[in-house]
Amino acid sequence: MQPGRNACPGNGQEFLPEQRLQEEWSGTFNRRTQIMRSDAVKKGVQQAPHRSLFNALGYTQEERERPLIGIVSSYNEIVPGHMNLDKIVEAVKMGVAMAGGTPVVFPAIAVCDGIAMGHIGMKYSLVTRDLIADSTECMAMAHGFDGLVCVPNCDKNVPGLLMAAARINIPTIFVSGGPMLAGRVKGQKRSLSSMFEAVGSVAAGTMTMEDLAEFEEKVCPTCGSCSGMYTANSMNCLTEALGMGLGGNGTIPAVYSERIRLAKHAGMQIMKLVEQEIKPRDIMTEKAFLNALTVDMALGCSTNSMLHLPAIAHEAGVELNLDIANELSAKTPNLCHLAPAGPTYMEDLNEAGGVYAVMHELTKKDLLYTDLPTVTGKTVGENISGCVNRDPEVIRPVENPYSETGGIAVLKGNLAPDSGVVKRSAVVPEMMVHEGPARVFDCEEDAIEAITGGRIKAGDVVVIRYEGPKGGPGMREMLNPTSAIAGMGLGSSVALITDGRFSGASRGASIGHVSPEAAVGGPIALVEEGDMISIDIPQNRLDVKVSEEELAARKQKWQPREPKVTTGYLARYRELVTSGNRGAILEI
Repeated sequence: MQPGRNACPGNGQEFLPEQRLQEEWSGTFNRRTQIMRSDAVKKGVQQAPHRSLFNALGYTQEERERPLIGIVSSYNEIVPGHMNLDKIVEAVKMGVAMAGGTPVVFPAIAVCDGIAMGHIGMKYSLVTRDLIADSTECMAMAHGFDGLVCVPNCDKNVPGLLMAAARINIPTIFVSGGPMLAGRVKGQKRSLSSMFEAVGSVAAGTMTMEDLAEFEEKVCPTCGSCSGMYTANSMNCLTEALGMGLGGNGTIPAVYSERIRLAKHAGMQIMKLVEQEIKPRDIMTEKAFLNALTVDMALGCSTNSMLHLPAIAHEAGVELNLDIANELSAKTPNLCHLAPAGPTYMEDLNEAGGVYAVMHELTKKDLLYTDLPTVTGKTVGENISGCVNRDPEVIRPVENPYSETGGIAVLKGNLAPDSGVVKRSAVVPEMMVHEGPARVFDCEEDAIEAITGGRIKAGDVVVIRYEGPKGGPGMREMLNPTSAIAGMGLGSSVALITDGRFSGASRGASIGHVSPEAAVGGPIALVEEGDMISIDIPQNRLDVKVSEEELAARKQKWQPREPKVTTGYLARYRELVTSGNRGAILEI
């Protein structure tokens, strides 16, 4: 090892000492000859008014002559995963400036799914994905930025900004805020899913209010995206797999100073991407999305990735049919059981070698395309070369996986003709095949009341409908009902099916994204109380044991419901949004 160089090749580049690094970068763009996008707002007689406005902002002539780099900051003071993003943004700004660019910060919104959970606020979670993409497009195009550094962290911000990056297609790099450290309660690591399940345990009489209060104080000990393999961390890890973030982006904890250093290097690296004109669509190709799906299966990511990856791919001009998910799952071993599927957390994955170590394991079975470009300036294969799996209990070797098949399954059948999605890695063995009577509810609140009221029994299949993209509207997450089921001690005997979706913190036989949804007359709208539901996850089947003739007769009688929301953004969203199996994208 050479003095002054980072020993971990998993970061995708060799980090030089600061003095040499600054020398390497300085003057790159003073010598440039290419026309920059920002010249449209800075150069020429016609742009004299524009320059006067830059003067009003306090920018010097020297700053104007450099490339303008937009930094999309998702910082706010209501989302725990975003409260540290001001520090990440400042580090990015320093990196951009050190490398010869002019950093310009503008905002993106963010909703905390945990705080929005269980009330009308959850209707506004998924829908922000498109607001984030649209507003970022507006800012980038209106101001002529030469490149972007996206600084997201939580559930909809990462996919929303990836959608924007693919749509705008100017040089872009991602650096997130990082995951929360796990909490510790009574000597055990815990996370937010433990908190929601604790509420169910109190309802079941198996936990005291004093224990609940201790959980409340300790399960979320730091800033950052919640500490398990929930949606936020899933998408940050998949950003690495796609090639849009530096190594460690998905796993370095939010409170580690290493995260600040990563942000500085992301700021420096965007200048190379601008200089070399490497754009998101050069990186986010069909093969890159197949890599991401494969890594998804190995990590056991949130089922929400099955919404977000198709939506991002759509913006990149790639059609990602979810039928391929089972094909990839059949040959991809599940190597990780992070919370809620198991007892390990993001900090453990980071110590074990992170996403690159998982990817390196997958190359042993030739499961990844390794010749693809990434934002590091190197190929996938070069990024992960030499990465070491430091903990085979956290990242199972491919020779000893948790299962030979991937962590997510797409189910089909007469109850889900288009698809349904389940996080197979978080389902206990005895629920992989299940048959039971349907307990039908037309909204989340009614289901929770029945579960906590003791009206759901072992063997039941809870059906929650009219919570899909159009029916919700907004496709609410069902963490409260799944957590209540687990907390009531029914996690190994009760299934839940919905046209809504699940938090990454959900576990058990929880099947979401059932398509077509109830609001458009999908078969889930025709299920009646007591109908027998058959679930066969190994065979990728989801059926209601009712004859086709009977379903057709019920369909004849079915009437569309009046919309739950008729004004504002949700009403507009309801009119434009497509089915969950298409990623809940908006039809123009």
